[in-house]
Amino acid sequence: MDKTITYSDIRLHYTVEGAGRPLFLLHGWGCSGEIFKQIRPFLAQYFQVITVDFAGFGQSEEPQTVWGVEEYTRSLEAIVEMEGAENPILVGHSFGGRVSIVYASRNRTHKVVLVDAAGVKPRRSLNYYRKVYTFKLIKRLLPIVVGRKRADEIIEKRRKAAGSADYNSASPMMRAILSKVVNEDLCHLMPRIKAPTLLFWGENDTATPLADAKKMEQLIPDAGLVTVAGAGHYSFLENGALFARVMESFLAKEMKK
Repeated sequence: MDKTITYSDIRLHYTVEGAGRPLFLLHGWGCSGEIFKQIRPFLAQYFQVITVDFAGFGQSEEPQTVWGVEEYTRSLEAIVEMEGAENPILVGHSFGGRVSIVYASRNRTHKVVLVDAAGVKPRRSLNYYRKVYTFKLIKRLLPIVVGRKRADEIIEKRRKAAGSADYNSASPMMRAILSKVVNEDLCHLMPRIKAPTLLFWGENDTATPLADAKKMEQLIPDAGLVTVAGAGHYSFLENGALFARVMESFLAKEMKK
């Protein structure tokens, strides 16, 4: 069933399938709830599965201001309240893991599944900061040298060459939001997560490295890590059979009818 909610003057879309304990599927950046279409039918046999399109993705409208993880978490809290979904299970992939971490750190949550989740701020090399500040200096000085129009063309070409695929494909608003959220470190919130937490991770994940998972395992009081051999950032899709078996084990009590 397709549903919508108006939050912060924008329309958010989500779907509800099945019955039982509420289980939220929270997608990563650049995706939508549709990325979970392979696992939804399996989960809907046992749970009320609520699949969210975050603001700016899928069928949900873009934020009108530059949101951070806090605003995205508040939008999830609004959907939880709308559905009366007390003590839910959260399954968050990548960016959805960020929202899951913040939500579970301050709300009653039954269990959490973090799949190749973001939340640990990446370590930056001196070369990275050199490139960032060089680019900022160019943006400031280039219009003086070649004029505003030509400067904009040069800067856009350089940005496309240097930026990630997610950044380049985003609208100006979503680019600003991405720049904000990727720099938010959530490690200080992880010890506050009281719910049992499963970490499901691709051993070859380069977007959120396995080292991030090991750090989360140390910081979250009740956490266990499953590493998926040969998989990357979409481990739950790359080895769907293993993901289903691990979910069955982690949620065995909740799956009993």
